[in-house]
Amino acid sequence: MAKQAVGMIETKGLITLLEACDAALKSADVTMSGWDKIGSGIVTAFFVGDVAAVKAAVDAGAEAAAQVGDVLGVQVIPRPHDDLAKLGNWMG
Repeated sequence: MAKQAVGMIETKGLITLLEACDAALKSADVTMSGWDKIGSGIVTAFFVGDVAAVKAAVDAGAEAAAQVGDVLGVQVIPRPHDDLAKLGNWMG
């Protein structure tokens, strides 16, 4: 497995998510592997990298997004199982 962690930020509104992604990508050495539109204005971004970097990026992104709009959820999964990638192409 090339990546050690996957992080997610879920927000209400695309502008809020863009703010979160900008802050997350600037704060740590992570890669944004994709985003998904859930529905009713809810959107989620996915980040991969080492555990500490993903945690720092997700925290920074959520803090920045909270100043613009609503952050609905934040999650970091360290050492995700390889089969988790089968759920979508967002794990890189």
